Amino acid sequence: MTLSMIFAVIAGGALAGMMFCLCSQRLAAILQQEGYDGRAFLKWYYRSRNIERKKASLLALAIALLTALFCVCFSFAGYEIANLVSVAPFFGIALLYYFAESRHALKVPARPTARYVRLIAAYAFVVFALCIGLGFALTAISLAADEKWVYLLRYVPFCLVPLVCPLLLPLVNGMMKVYEVPHTNKFIQQAKAALAASPCIKVGITGSFGKTTVKHIAAAILSEKYRVIATPASFNTPAGIARAVNEGGLDCDIFLAEMGARRTGDIAALCDMVCPTLGVVTGVTCQHLATFGSEDAIRAEKGVLAARAAKCVLGRSVADMGGADALVMGRDFAAEGVELSLNGTRFTLRLPAGSIPVSVPLLGRHAADDVALAAALCTLLGMTPEEIAAGIANVQPVAHRLELTEADGVTILDDAYNCNPEGAKNAVEVLRLAPGRKFVVTPGIVELGQLEEAENEALGACLVGLDRVILVGETLVLDVRNGYLAAGGAADALTIVPTLAAAQAVLAKELAAGDCVLFLNDLPDKFACRS
Repeated sequence: MTLSMIFAVIAGGALAGMMFCLCSQRLAAILQQEGYDGRAFLKWYYRSRNIERKKASLLALAIALLTALFCVCFSFAGYEIANLVSVAPFFGIALLYYFAESRHALKVPARPTARYVRLIAAYAFVVFALCIGLGFALTAISLAADEKWVYLLRYVPFCLVPLVCPLLLPLVNGMMKVYEVPHTNKFIQQAKAALAASPCIKVGITGSFGKTTVKHIAAAILSEKYRVIATPASFNTPAGIARAVNEGGLDCDIFLAEMGARRTGDIAALCDMVCPTLGVVTGVTCQHLATFGSEDAIRAEKGVLAARAAKCVLGRSVADMGGADALVMGRDFAAEGVELSLNGTRFTLRLPAGSIPVSVPLLGRHAADDVALAAALCTLLGMTPEEIAAGIANVQPVAHRLELTEADGVTILDDAYNCNPEGAKNAVEVLRLAPGRKFVVTPGIVELGQLEEAENEALGACLVGLDRVILVGETLVLDVRNGYLAAGGAADALTIVPTLAAAQAVLAKELAAGDCVLFLNDLPDKFACRS
């Protein structure tokens, strides 16, 4: 092997590695969405009808065919020239793939955290090493075989790299855990020590639904009397809460920590970290049944917070979790006489110390319950009904949770973060209040385990009577479609499209001023990537 050949192999392998890393950007973002859980990532990637796997196979096939075709067609100019020319379709296809992916922005963009950057750097190093090593191996094999056609087509096996990359990414992620786990634990321990040292009151908020909204409302009400810090957005994991504490500090009277759970033991770990003295359990549904296995397991997991907190506030579906000090919705407090409109929600808030009339710019029947849960927490924290009423006046809509906006005379109901059956029905109930034509765009509801089919059929039945039903995808939407048609829905009002972009194209043609469109459960990318 000559020096020029060695240089060519290294340069070509490095460029190929760069292309394959670019083509893997979406996979890396999905791995981050999975909480860097390699097993969960592989389960997602190899589940049936995952379009990402299909796209990787098509990329591999295109690289193989075009590389071989160009090598053969240009072999008259010499094998080295033919191999050089075959680089053009290889990089052309890879760049086309990359830019096609870039056109469809991730709904949950990759967060360029230090851990994510380290993962990308380590993954790139492994892919570069693989491509350069593969280049040397294929060249050595072709020279040893002493067959002209083997030498001519020696780079065609590079087509296998896109099929290997989805395995390499979690492998590199697993190797990185040797550093990442102790580093993350140190980060979490730092936050745990800060929480233990802070005199502020710690409140944990969990449940299958409404956690973020209740936290948002509680922070607005409590701010009328106290200095409050709440974990931002949906930061509800140990690392997320640690980031909020370590970067934002604890200069407050009350710290509100949203607590999420997808597996048994998650709430216990969060309670060990935060040590909440008060807790709120909004309720339990079949959400996350796919990871917990049963609703009893979900209930037991959420009940950990009720058991660990000295006092707690409980939604109707979890009334049996607390002791004598618990405030239970329906028994000790409630939202009564609920009146719905597209302008907001009105009701009477009944609290242990009295009742107050409430009007909030939040939409949906569940909004009234969320306000009631937050207000009950404020009662435990010593606020009077008058102070609570003043705080409620500061409540504003929460982004992507049945948030109302308008564009060109069209009313838009953005319920993109809703993913539970009851919330979906409440959102459709609000849509029906609109005076004009009513459109809904939905991919169905995910993570319901064995109940996925039945619940999505029930969702379909709930959509009967709307002017337009646009279903996104080709998996869950089949159940939604079946339920819709079985309940008497009009077939000509139903359209199934493969992507959200395709749904938006349909809306662009059909929507007119005065119409109302509900975006119901705009799936996270790991589900939206299915077809």
